[in-house]
Amino acid sequence: MLYIRNDSNDPHYNLAFEEYILKNLNTEEKYIMLWQNKPSVIIGRFQNAFEEVNIEYLERNGVNLVRRITGGGAVYHDMGNLNFTFIEKKDGESIDFSEYAQRIAKALEKMGVQTEISGRNDITVDGKKFSGNSQYHYRGKVLHHGTILFNSNLHNVQQALNVGADKYESKSVKSVRSRITNLVDYMEESKDINRFKEVLVRSLFNGEPVREYIPTWGDLTKIKEMMAEKYLTWEWNYGSSPAYNMKKRNRFNFGSVEVRLQVEQGTIQGCKIYGDFFSNEDISELEKMLVGNKHDFKSVESLLDKIDIQCYFGQIENKEFLELLF
Repeated sequence: MLYIRNDSNDPHYNLAFEEYILKNLNTEEKYIMLWQNKPSVIIGRFQNAFEEVNIEYLERNGVNLVRRITGGGAVYHDMGNLNFTFIEKKDGESIDFSEYAQRIAKALEKMGVQTEISGRNDITVDGKKFSGNSQYHYRGKVLHHGTILFNSNLHNVQQALNVGADKYESKSVKSVRSRITNLVDYMEESKDINRFKEVLVRSLFNGEPVREYIPTWGDLTKIKEMMAEKYLTWEWNYGSSPAYNMKKRNRFNFGSVEVRLQVEQGTIQGCKIYGDFFSNEDISELEKMLVGNKHDFKSVESLLDKIDIQCYFGQIENKEFLELLF
């Protein structure tokens, strides 16, 4: 097994790094990588970004949103969270989380932490989740990665992933919310995450010398290309969301307004606005202006800056109408 040292904290780069290793390095070798992201929400391959994530919270707090190539639910990363990745040859394409989750569990047991494999893809301590796992198969190889909530801000985890379940109707994969905890509370030693990372690497190598693969200049160049062409794009992170319908209603001084959106490939394909308000303009004109735009906060905000929204509703601010759309 080869350890790949990755000191980047950019989630776009780190997810590109994983995919590059999977698809380009020696198929006979086994690789492991430990890495951290600055505040980010990482959503599963088949998820609706808007349904899983508090977009307003992300925008307000500068939290990244990035889609990964593996399935499963949305997870929050910050510098108190440590991610692990196993990449190796694997016969068949059946999803099996237990083999890799057990490796982490056994490594932690050596540090004095008793854990359990729970459900399909979680690792728990004291009945609380600290690790979620996901997997992707590619041409006889497997990429298995997971999280370790070591000393994360659990309040921010809840805020970033807090979305009203009744707002969306879609066939996307839904996240399962569990009681979560930080592993540091159960550690007798290695309470610093950098120290914990060092000890975890040695544990995963079972006391054998830690052999490393050092990426070449060519590797790093291609990883950056993949990041720019895929993981930094709106089309991948948001536009890949499954088709969905969104509805939201709010009451203002001038009456109630309900907005219903039909979104496909991240673009508004249909829009209907209902309510008991009075309008000086044909509301269908506003509906038509919204259709064809990306269902993206900044894109719609830019559109509304060019529209006198009060002509349609009366005393309403652009920000208030934006909240109805997200």
